[in-house]
Amino acid sequence: MSGKDSSPDASSIRKRLGRLLAALAPMEPENREELVQILRQARKHRLMDGEALSMMEGVLQVSELRVRDIMIPRARMVVVERDKPLDEILPVIIESAHSRFPVIGDDKSEVVGILLAKDLLQFCGSGARRFDMRDILRSAVFVPESKRLDVLLREFRRSRNHMAIVVDEYGGAAGLITIEDVLEQIVGEIEDEYDFDEGAYILKRGEGRYTAKAHTTIEEFNDFFGTALPSEGYDTIGGLVVNRLGHLPKRGESAEFGGFRFTVMRADSRKIRLLDVEKLPAEAAED
Repeated sequence: MSGKDSSPDASSIRKRLGRLLAALAPMEPENREELVQILRQARKHRLMDGEALSMMEGVLQVSELRVRDIMIPRARMVVVERDKPLDEILPVIIESAHSRFPVIGDDKSEVVGILLAKDLLQFCGSGARRFDMRDILRSAVFVPESKRLDVLLREFRRSRNHMAIVVDEYGGAAGLITIEDVLEQIVGEIEDEYDFDEGAYILKRGEGRYTAKAHTTIEEFNDFFGTALPSEGYDTIGGLVVNRLGHLPKRGESAEFGGFRFTVMRADSRKIRLLDVEKLPAEAAED
C-alpha cells in the first residue's frame, strides 16, 4: 500500500467550496436579508445543519438587539435587602434558585451591589462566622438600556462579569441582564445546575409553583396536573400561551387560563423556552 495521501489537497477543497458558494450566491449580499437567504440556501443544500443555521441567524440578530429587548424588567427581578438578617435572605435564595442577586439598600429602588449565593456558605453550619452583607457584597456593573447586545457581550467577556444592572435615562434601575441571556439569543436555552433532570419537562419549585419547558406537550401537562387543557390546534403548552396572548411574548408577560398563571421566564425572538406555572386558587381560576 502506498504511503501517499489520497485525500484532496487544501487548494482543491478551496476551489470546490468557491464554486459552490458562487453557485449559491452569484452576487455578494448587500444587506442582512440577502445574507440570511444565502445561509438558508446553504442549509437547503446540506452545507450546514439546522442548528448551525439557527446559531448564525442568532449572531446576526444579536448585533441588532439592544439590552432593553431582552432584559429582565425591574418588577421581575429577585432582589435581597442589604440589611436583612441571613434567616430572611436564605428563603429567597432557595426559592428562586438563582446564583446571583441584586442587593438593594435603604432606597428600595437603588441597587448597591451583587450577592453571590455561594458566598453565603461560610455563614452556615455550626461555628460559622457572624453574617454581615457588607463583607461579601460585590460591586455591580451598570449598563444603559440602549447598549447593543454584541457590545455588552464583549464587555462581559473582557471583565468576566456575568450580570449587569440596566439603568434608564434617569439612572434608576430598569432591570437586569446576564451573559446567559445574551448567549441564549445565539445558541438557544442554556441549561445550568438548576435546570431539569434529563427527560423531565415540569419541575416543582414550591407550593403551587412549577417551572415547565414551553415545548411540554399538552398531553404531558394534563397528565402531570390531572387537568384537561384543550389540545385542538396546538401541541405544546407554549403554543397555548402564545395563542392566549395573541403574539410571541417577551420575558415577564403572563396569561391566565385553565386554573393556572403562566409567566414567560425565558424567550427569544423565535419562541418561548421556559414558563413559570402557578396554580391559582379555585375562586381566582378562570372557567
